[in-house]
Amino acid sequence: MIGRLSGILSEKNPPQVLVDCNGVGYEVDVPMSTFYNLPATGERVTLLTHFVVREDAQILYGFGSASERATFRLLIKISGVGPRTALGVLSGMSADELARAVAEQEPARLTKVPGIGKKTAERLLLELKGKLGVDLCPSTAGHTDHHSDILQALLALGYSDKEAALSLKALPADVGVSEGIKLALKALAK
Repeated sequence: MIGRLSGILSEKNPPQVLVDCNGVGYEVDVPMSTFYNLPATGERVTLLTHFVVREDAQILYGFGSASERATFRLLIKISGVGPRTALGVLSGMSADELARAVAEQEPARLTKVPGIGKKTAERLLLELKGKLGVDLCPSTAGHTDHHSDILQALLALGYSDKEAALSLKALPADVGVSEGIKLALKALAK
């Protein structure tokens, strides 16, 4: 429905902002990661949005980056996780940190976020496993496409996300797929 807002930032009251778009003010709830990167009041701002319509409310959520919005959309698809909880997760950690926590299966990182208990953290890790994508994970970001292929091969061989990601860190950036798999398997055998 509403995918993006561009206008003047009129008010900032965490976690809500008011964006004036040609005379129409839109109240937008944003995660704190986006809130901290907003310009000063009175300056132009552009937010990617997600519009939620419920029986009792219509709420617009805003994000500073496409990866934040995509992560929010994945979170709200999980049973028991609503938009408020998803906003809380993204306020407590960045999309990249969440991707890393999921890849390394670390529920302790998630339980540090207010409102996320042990059971919810474990459900998030289970439901998001393999869905946040390698490109969101900083441990493999910036590497060639070969690293993605090597990672997929290691996962297919039965290694965990954490083991595979750790073995990729030791590989040279310009390694080929077959050579990279051999080196990664040697590193995992130790």
